[in-house]
Amino acid sequence: MRPSEPNGLEPQVAWYLEELRVGRRLSPHTLDAYRRDLADYLEFARRYRLPDWHAATTTLVDAYFASLAKRHLSGNTLSRRRSALRGFHAYLARRVAAGNPLADLPPPRRERRLPRVLSIEEIDRLMSQPEGHEPLALRDRAMFELAYASGLRVSELCGLERSRLDLASRTVAVTGKGSKERVVPFGRAAERALRAYLEHGRPALTTQGGRRSGPIGRTDQLFVNAHGRALSRVGFWKILKRHARTAGISSRVHPHILRHSFATHLLHGGADLRVVQELLGHASVATTAIYTHLDRAYLTEVHRTFHPRP
Repeated sequence: MRPSEPNGLEPQVAWYLEELRVGRRLSPHTLDAYRRDLADYLEFARRYRLPDWHAATTTLVDAYFASLAKRHLSGNTLSRRRSALRGFHAYLARRVAAGNPLADLPPPRRERRLPRVLSIEEIDRLMSQPEGHEPLALRDRAMFELAYASGLRVSELCGLERSRLDLASRTVAVTGKGSKERVVPFGRAAERALRAYLEHGRPALTTQGGRRSGPIGRTDQLFVNAHGRALSRVGFWKILKRHARTAGISSRVHPHILRHSFATHLLHGGADLRVVQELLGHASVATTAIYTHLDRAYLTEVHRTFHPRP
């Protein structure tokens, strides 16, 4: 054990999360997910009266997953919990010579859900929904156009700095997961919306924010809220849901629906899978391949609807 490394249940969890933050440079969103998963496991271990992590056994882990099954959690959530525990116990085995009760536990089958996407007609309705030339309407239109034109993750969109946007070449430079850089092109519709926002929307919002709250209202982030501060992921989701509802889109709208729609519509149009992988910033083409399953489902539905011998 390293001299500075703490003992006990909770300190070891905290130390592992710090290693994920500093050593693996996980994004704040991913780190929060690990923190919630391990906090739940920690609480169970306390109820189980576990004295320390050296005493953790396969029986403890089996009992924990049995308790999760009673909550009727999704397959993806169970898989993520197992991944969090596997990493944590591997860390303990490496750092404090504790046994690893998950070493021989096979991974569960992941639940593969096709991502919900908007039709092109729904996209058109959503894009035209932020009406008028008010600063917030200009911002919302620019956000939606860029999100759909580039397939950025919500965290990438909200964290995007003005200096990373090149309107002349119609490209945006993005730092994605694992601090990987990529440059993504976007189209003329997004360029027009962004120019209008940068000329007439953003200056008004940042000026108003500066008057209300001083220097804190000034930020280099491209998309800001009504107070001139950086727009959050939650803020974007609320804006998206509100406009989708007004546009008459009745199905559930999730934060990444424009990203999923971007990938799916590209594949429908004949784009190469590896090109879409590069645009999305996926480390593995296997991650992008879920959109090919969606594409096949779409083709099957078209065939069933229009072929004379369904």
